[in-house]
Amino acid sequence: MHSNHLLLEEPIRMSSILESSKPTVFSAMTKIVGTLGLKSRSVEIISGCLKAGMSVARFDFSWGDMEFHLETLENLKAAIKSTNKLCAVMLDTVGPELQMVNKTDHPISLQADTLVVLTPDQGKEATSNLLPINFNGLSKAVKKGDTIFIGQYLFSGNETTSVWLEVTEVNGDDVVCLIKNSATLSGSLYTLHVSHIRIDLPTLTDKDKEVITTWGAQNKIDFLSLSYTRHAEDIRHAREFLSQLGDLRQTQIFAKIENVEGLAHFDEILREADGIIISRGNLGIDLPPEKVFLFQKAAVYKCNMAGKPAVVTRVVDSMTDNLRPTRAEATDVANAVLDGSDAILLGAETLRGLYPVETISIVGKICREAEKVFNQDLYFKKTVKYVGEPMSHLESIASTAVRAAIKVKASVIICFTSSGSAARLLAKYRPTMPVLSVVIPQLKTNQLRWTFTGAFEARQSLIVRGVFPMLADPRHPAESTNATDESILKVALDHGKASGLIKPHDRVVICQKLGDASVVKIIELEY
Repeated sequence: MHSNHLLLEEPIRMSSILESSKPTVFSAMTKIVGTLGLKSRSVEIISGCLKAGMSVARFDFSWGDMEFHLETLENLKAAIKSTNKLCAVMLDTVGPELQMVNKTDHPISLQADTLVVLTPDQGKEATSNLLPINFNGLSKAVKKGDTIFIGQYLFSGNETTSVWLEVTEVNGDDVVCLIKNSATLSGSLYTLHVSHIRIDLPTLTDKDKEVITTWGAQNKIDFLSLSYTRHAEDIRHAREFLSQLGDLRQTQIFAKIENVEGLAHFDEILREADGIIISRGNLGIDLPPEKVFLFQKAAVYKCNMAGKPAVVTRVVDSMTDNLRPTRAEATDVANAVLDGSDAILLGAETLRGLYPVETISIVGKICREAEKVFNQDLYFKKTVKYVGEPMSHLESIASTAVRAAIKVKASVIICFTSSGSAARLLAKYRPTMPVLSVVIPQLKTNQLRWTFTGAFEARQSLIVRGVFPMLADPRHPAESTNATDESILKVALDHGKASGLIKPHDRVVICQKLGDASVVKIIELEY
């Protein structure tokens, strides 16, 4: 399966393009994050999403109350049970998001070249010339000539349902704007984005804290997606907040970069965060369109070299209403994979889209095709060069294991880990074969009760490209004799065989710790 990895530097045989895509065990090495909501919250649809390849479920609190999301989460748990597929949970904060509120059910029609007033007085009704917003500092933040964009949740960029405004004057708390294009705003909630303007609101709002303390803590969320991350301090503050909630000490924080301010502090944010979400919807409004791809490539490269997951959003918007993506979108997904992204995040496409399951399936297929021509050799050399010498003990083991697996054409790398970091380090070198991460539970106590760790660690690798976790039986202590290691290896190999990853006479590379030493073994299976 892995012998014919084409390199894009070499000409691709046209005949290979005409071959039909063969179904494989995993839809792709690249992971898919699906946002659950209006059209994707029944057990049946969520089960379909899991089977199609979703490995992280995102809950977006920009809309919907806790009860709504709790019901969806209960359905997710039922779907996980019935499909027997692991899935992680991501809570996406609202953050300092500016919103236009339409309390009437009537669509608002806006006419190009006329004036509209944005007012912080939410008691007023939305009309064609007055739009109430949820922020009373707008008049202090903007000046004449500034650009304001109002679009539906997750900007579709569709100019008949979203509007560009130009500030003409500030009148007390009100902001008077010239409408640049005719549009109809038909929903109840619209997001408002002002280019290059610092919004003086905390990144983690009081509402966010309330949701995390209740819904997040009760459900032991795996990831917190921190919307509008602007500084490393935002991550530190969120981490401090999570560490006070016992159950969320292990929750990973992903910084969502959505504006120029976050972009300017990217390096220091990356150092603090566990991963990065490149929010192209908002970035595409804050940056000139021709600059977005540059940021994507630079950000993904930096994440790759740091060995931290890079997640790209807004890829197949048109699938919200259509069964097939546009050619540009399909190419875009493939290029995100070739850039080195770990995961693709679907928002509106699965949240309110008509075809959530088909969208996940098609994105998975595109990822798989792109992975076949991913230039692993070039990527590996770049990474080794970037890490430099002397390499740390762990980097050296991980890069050696990946190099060995590729040289002997191993079908899988099996990695024993208790924290999950060893598997993530293997993934950093982007092996062409899956990494089966066997998470060994650890028994821990806080003097009051004993608990097994491992489930968090297993689920958190579900956002890392190429890593597929399984939880070992907690009855096998981790620091154990070789005999037990052998039995865990047998369980891992059986799992690999049962899922079709490992076939008779395959070679398998094993990466494990024995006492203080780390060992890389190559085994050839007899049966």
